[in-house]
Amino acid sequence: GLERGAKNQFSTFSNFITTINQKKEGTGNRSPPTQLVIPNIKNVRDLPPICLDVRQKQRVSVDALPQELKAPIPPQPPQPSLPIRTKTMKDFQDDVEKAKSSGDWKAVHDFYSTSFDSFLEINAAFKKDANFPFNTIEDSGINAKFVNVVYDALLNTPQDVQKSVLKGIINGLLQEWKGPRTKDDLRAYCILLQNPQFSNTSTYVIYAHLLRQIAALTEADHHFLVHWSKKIAQRRFKQLVDRLLQFISLRLFPAKPEEFPPMMKCTWWIPSATKVLALFNAANSLSSPSIISYTDFYNSTLDHIDLMEEYHNWQCYGNSHRFSFCQYPFIISIAAKKVIIQRDSEQQMISIARQSLVDKVSRRQKPDMNMLFLNVKVRRMHLVSDSLDELARKRADLKKKLKVTFVGEAGLDMGGLTKEWFLLLIRQIFHPDYGMFTYHKDSHCHWFSSFKCDNYSEFRLVGALMGLAVYNSITLDIRFPPCCYKKLLSPPIVPCDHNTLVGICDVTLEDLIQVMPELAHGLSELLAYEGNVEEDFYSTFQVFQEEFGVIKSYNLKPNGDKIPVTNQNRKEYVQLYVDFLLNKSIYKQFAAFYYGFHSVCASYALLLLRPEEVEILVCGSPELDMSALQRSTQYEGYQKTDLTIRYFWDVVLGFSLDLQKKLLHFATGSDRVPVGGMADLNFKISKSETSTNWLPVAHTCFNQLCLPPYKNKKELKQKLIIGISNAEGFGLE
Repeated sequence: GLERGAKNQFSTFSNFITTINQKKEGTGNRSPPTQLVIPNIKNVRDLPPICLDVRQKQRVSVDALPQELKAPIPPQPPQPSLPIRTKTMKDFQDDVEKAKSSGDWKAVHDFYSTSFDSFLEINAAFKKDANFPFNTIEDSGINAKFVNVVYDALLNTPQDVQKSVLKGIINGLLQEWKGPRTKDDLRAYCILLQNPQFSNTSTYVIYAHLLRQIAALTEADHHFLVHWSKKIAQRRFKQLVDRLLQFISLRLFPAKPEEFPPMMKCTWWIPSATKVLALFNAANSLSSPSIISYTDFYNSTLDHIDLMEEYHNWQCYGNSHRFSFCQYPFIISIAAKKVIIQRDSEQQMISIARQSLVDKVSRRQKPDMNMLFLNVKVRRMHLVSDSLDELARKRADLKKKLKVTFVGEAGLDMGGLTKEWFLLLIRQIFHPDYGMFTYHKDSHCHWFSSFKCDNYSEFRLVGALMGLAVYNSITLDIRFPPCCYKKLLSPPIVPCDHNTLVGICDVTLEDLIQVMPELAHGLSELLAYEGNVEEDFYSTFQVFQEEFGVIKSYNLKPNGDKIPVTNQNRKEYVQLYVDFLLNKSIYKQFAAFYYGFHSVCASYALLLLRPEEVEILVCGSPELDMSALQRSTQYEGYQKTDLTIRYFWDVVLGFSLDLQKKLLHFATGSDRVPVGGMADLNFKISKSETSTNWLPVAHTCFNQLCLPPYKNKKELKQKLIIGISNAEGFGLE
């Protein structure tokens, strides 16, 4: 709506911006906004901070702090009395309709130019009640419906009306601040952020200064803005997030660089926008359910910058005054994080291999190429025991490139044998008869068996397998509930003190629902029960578990068998029971699993990940899109228009999901989709010059399917189903 007027208004606005800069310099405010960090307080609820210090993985909510530890809110200066404005939303809508029909926009122009002329006027126009302070986080006092109507109409008004709003905003930003901001000032910031004019690049200079002022607010002020932002409607919340992401993207890669000041003069633009975006991310995380998906905060533009430089800057400088996107990992996409982890893994692999080579030469021993790899030799009939022995014996080599050999088989590992080793080992370990994990049919996931034993090394093996899969970019078909990955990042870096508990996180009934939905439902009914809990349920703080056919009892608290569950303590009972099931009863099993995973994946890059993202990196996505695979497939000896290829895709697209997974497993060694989607498989179909009596052949290390030129669709379908249904084992003839 502002493209035509952009050139004319820039000359006017540049004078205002020059004045802003002079005022900033006059007050010595040259440094970028300070980091938004919440105090590191222990024993609080697991809620995200406004600005995440990813090195320490702080997860603190101001709400959860004891009163004496909350950030002190400075005494509020006396609120200036607001001008009296009587125009209602209905009056404004009537004025707009009259202006559209008559062409006389004076009344509308006067409203906009007055309402946005200063922070006081913004409050006078849009505050629900001018005489009420609205000083709580629960209610911002903003008449959101009126704000939305005014902004929705703005872009359809004449240019002079739109310019008057921007000039008024500049007047507000030029105001000289004396003392702390008032709640009316915070309300004005909250309203100005929603201005749709800031989607236009011609307004970015003004938008940048608005973001800078908001980013520089105190922690207590940010606390209010975060909670007020939670009340914004989903569609408008998403628009705000998208606007900030677009601002960052266009500052990084401007379509017309001449539109913006030189990068050297506005290095604070991106840090300011990212810090404001962090406020919305905190608001989203504090909402239950979240307002938008966490993936909506991803900025795919960052996939195209030097991510390793960002990562190394963050490693060197942490959360100091030097900005890095890694300080705000919510903005980095899972694809970009995968690149960081892969390159970090490669660098560690090269470093370990180089050290092995140097050690060998220094002892005047002949170098052997095998020393550069983690060589695992296993027998198919003793897969688990051999794998356990190999990984335990070669613990120092876990960070080398993995190579697998099946004893007695001629297959050479170019990637395919490694994939098959993972698949067969996982399938065997997770089999119910093996007893390590329990499969819950209601939730379709596995959970750790709570049996007690003397040696938990096999749980360490499973953790190491998951670590090796991430380290070697292999996707596994493992079905753990989301809380497993939350526990795996608790803490994300292995503590130096071995007495520190690991794999323990705050768990709720929501976490239990994802593992044992039937039990969780029963506990929910207990909480909602309106009768006398003690008399009707006759329960105590003692629970029972079956272990190898023997019923064992456990007290949830000291003398729990003598403490009845009542209406007053039932919440405590449910919380202790959930904690027992997901933390305490499986502590030793999960601790071994945790140490196994981190023995391979010990990296600061893990600090960038959410639990959901760890799951995607480990397991890939189960969602298959065969049409996407068809679009990205490469051909060798065939053209995509050849009859055999058309038969092939007709058959595959008509397969059941189970057969499609078998085909993917047959051709690639895994039935899961990697982080980058089907295109990342680099799937290739090659023409096999053998007889059409032969079955299709796959080279899983190259994700390649060799397909004979079958004469008709029926024959192709028959041979393909036989081939993909009998896909274990490697051999050469």
